Amino acid sequence: MVPWTSKYRPTSLKEVYSQDKAILVLKNFIENFSKQKKKALLLYGPPGCGKTSSIYAVMKDLDLEILEVNASDVRNKEAIETIIGASLKQQSLFQKQKVILLDEVDGVSGTKDRGGVAALVPLIQETKFPIICTANDAYSDKLKALRKECILVGFNPLNTKDVLQILKKICEFEKIKFDESELSILAEKAEGDLRGAINDLETLSSNSKELLNGHSDAISNREKKLSILKALSLVLKNKDSNITKEAFQNIDEDMDEVIMWMDQNLPKEYFGESLARAFDHLSRADVFKGRIRRWQYWRFLVYMDALLSGGIGSAKDTINANSFTYEQNKRPLTIWIYNNKLAKKKAMAEAIAKRTHTSKKESFKNIAYLMPLLNSEKGKGVIEELGLDEELVEGLK
Repeated sequence: MVPWTSKYRPTSLKEVYSQDKAILVLKNFIENFSKQKKKALLLYGPPGCGKTSSIYAVMKDLDLEILEVNASDVRNKEAIETIIGASLKQQSLFQKQKVILLDEVDGVSGTKDRGGVAALVPLIQETKFPIICTANDAYSDKLKALRKECILVGFNPLNTKDVLQILKKICEFEKIKFDESELSILAEKAEGDLRGAINDLETLSSNSKELLNGHSDAISNREKKLSILKALSLVLKNKDSNITKEAFQNIDEDMDEVIMWMDQNLPKEYFGESLARAFDHLSRADVFKGRIRRWQYWRFLVYMDALLSGGIGSAKDTINANSFTYEQNKRPLTIWIYNNKLAKKKAMAEAIAKRTHTSKKESFKNIAYLMPLLNSEKGKGVIEELGLDEELVEGLK
């Protein structure tokens, strides 16, 4: 028997829920692949939100051939180069445009799989076919090298209303007699994981063709690590304090990271006075973070959590109906770029100071005036005269 998750997988983009923005990027990438600077997509989002299903729906709509490779089958450098590398050299069997799907790319990066992600980078750079990767968390450190080569496309967790609507359709097709409230409970317990909800429905009703009062008690709430994206969604897309207050209880990220994610994404969901209240709660959480660092008062962590979850969740007047792709805060990257540039300027100042018999401090001040000369036609001669490294000068342009 075909599992219901496969049986009811979307066969067209019209059947994919709540991912309009992501699907637009996905479809445009494939249709205009020859014009793309980056040759791969990295679709990310929590399990069961429709990443893989959307890819197959696009393939159906555009009548393309897809070659799927699960990351669990190619966990190291040798396997990736052999299997995926060979696939990229082969033409489509049916003379159609081919798309390579590397599903669950998180699985490439285990402790025993060194070199796996690194092996993907040159393959992506040389590919003649679109490559699409999927992952639950695109911002994992394990995928750092891959992120640089891919266009990132975020998928949102499905809301309970969408999950319920799909479950109802399946019940109609399968002629299942169901209690409305019981089906709602099943949709809520799924926590946005449509695949999990469909599996639960099949488990409970495939034999009896019924889902009546009390049947869902057999399915416990899923205890699993939440991605930061799902946790953010629980806070920013809910007003129920029972849901928001526990949003960050089961994530891998620490509260410092949560503050930065909130700072980046609050303006997408909140506006006006709601945004002001939310940022007020965020700033208070940051104050407690400072007290924890300064005095090691770890008991303040509970106040940080309350402000970031229940506090920010309660700040909204209404829930924003629009869907957004949450993004990682770019401040650490900006700081790193600044520090990197500062280190190069200090190195240049040291070299200039030796040649000109001036202090490093004075040479550092003069770099800004010197740069136009170094970038001019006479720049190469000046660089040689001062004994500067050409790569160092290039890095400061």
